[in-house]
Amino acid sequence: MTHPPEYDVAIVGGGPVGMGLAIELGQRGKRVAVVERHETPQPIPKGQNLTQRTAEHFHFWGCEPELRAARTVPKDAGIGGITCYGTLLSDYNYDWLNRAKVGQYYYTRNERLPQYATEGVLRARAAELPEIDVFYGWDGVDFTEDATGVSVTAQARDGGTEQVIRAKYLAGCDGSRSVIRDAAEISETFSDHDRKMVLLVFKSTELHELVERYPGKAFFCVLHPDLNGYWLFFGRVDQGTTWFFHAPVPADSTVENYDFAALLHRAVGQEFAVEFEHIGFWDLRVAYANDYRKNRVFVAGDAAHSHPPYGGYGINTGFEDARNLGWKLAAVLDGWGGADLLNTYDSERRPVFASTARDFIERYIVEDREFLNRFNPATNLAEFETAWHSRNLDAPEVNAFEPNYEGSTIVCGAGFGAPSAQGNHSFVARAGHHLAPVRLADGQNPFDLLGAGFTLFCFGCDADLAERFRAAAAELGIPLKIVVQEDRDAAAIYRAGAILVRPDQFIAWAGDESDAHLILNTATGRNGGI
Repeated sequence: MTHPPEYDVAIVGGGPVGMGLAIELGQRGKRVAVVERHETPQPIPKGQNLTQRTAEHFHFWGCEPELRAARTVPKDAGIGGITCYGTLLSDYNYDWLNRAKVGQYYYTRNERLPQYATEGVLRARAAELPEIDVFYGWDGVDFTEDATGVSVTAQARDGGTEQVIRAKYLAGCDGSRSVIRDAAEISETFSDHDRKMVLLVFKSTELHELVERYPGKAFFCVLHPDLNGYWLFFGRVDQGTTWFFHAPVPADSTVENYDFAALLHRAVGQEFAVEFEHIGFWDLRVAYANDYRKNRVFVAGDAAHSHPPYGGYGINTGFEDARNLGWKLAAVLDGWGGADLLNTYDSERRPVFASTARDFIERYIVEDREFLNRFNPATNLAEFETAWHSRNLDAPEVNAFEPNYEGSTIVCGAGFGAPSAQGNHSFVARAGHHLAPVRLADGQNPFDLLGAGFTLFCFGCDADLAERFRAAAAELGIPLKIVVQEDRDAAAIYRAGAILVRPDQFIAWAGDESDAHLILNTATGRNGGI
């Protein structure tokens, strides 16, 4: 293969986030080099729960059907979750992380499959794009930077041969121990829970039979009063045979000195046959980079933020990094992105993860700890049952998880808020929030009408507004698709006659009358915001 002398973007780390970013850029005509150490995806079943929003990414990346086909449980098998008290087989449980509750606000439904299956889909899609070169079996070990680009040193894992890959920009998507982040001297903020955790992957058809009492469930959280709010967590890898399990263990635990079968039996509440396939350890902590950008270098996914696998936030957050960064890099490379646009990758995405960690992951550890310390069925059954049955009535881990970019400098009319993972789902078109689909008068879905760049929907606005946006976009060189439909019902639902949607399906502006030049300049990082 003949490689170009310089790529637009080099990506170190071809896991799900790195490959997603490559696809986002490749589909926008950018030349991308991906340096990935593993020849094949690693068969560890992590990153299972994919949100509706993540499925939207796969739709726009042109591989949603392949994602659905790659799931490892049957199509008719449920993928919901449940939380139990004490043991998996206890009499106290409630539905947990039921993402179907917010399904109407997204274009497509959520999905569940192991990360290695997701990676396989992304690798196959990347192979279809001639703009992407993937260097499998290579490590990105260092880089140098100058005024015009970045030179990445890659080293072959099978013999130490080195090569240099030249690109205008570099993205480190190389995991929580990121070489690129460290080489860029980007510091991290840590929240260390001082807990050693075990990951077990095992086979057990007997466990499948035991949990048939929970139809439609694919992952199971057990809250035990002795564990101080930390979870015992089971998940299906397939339907009926293979499982994974996370749990806290003593700090001196090793594969040789700890009885992991007994741990599983205690967590389930009954003995059952088990055959281990993998035993590994990890430290429970939350970490995030203090900058997501350093000159021409960016970090994304686990290189930018890492946390325990509680609630499926990690891989989904990483994919949103890729969508946010990808369109902005392409805009700057194409010349219509303003001087401030790339800085907004950090100012939009970093606060969202900080909120995810604070308002969801760590908050639930604290709330579970407080509940378990206060309520005990052995001492006051009535009090415990009343508190238990009211715990998850409004499903806050789903309903309140609504990442948004309120207050961003490239969002018009978003008020004085700040980007956050916490919000509420609504069909109202709100600047800085994800566009929700509604059924239009002609039966179409707005998501089927979106362009690759910005899209302006005019459902009942002033007749001259569309023309003003068209003229301004042409003058500024901004790709803009305009959809004009006289649809008063849509305007009433969205509470806006016109909606400007960004390339990542977030709303840049919504209203009826405004200055088209000012809005487009703001949305593309040209004037510091309004």
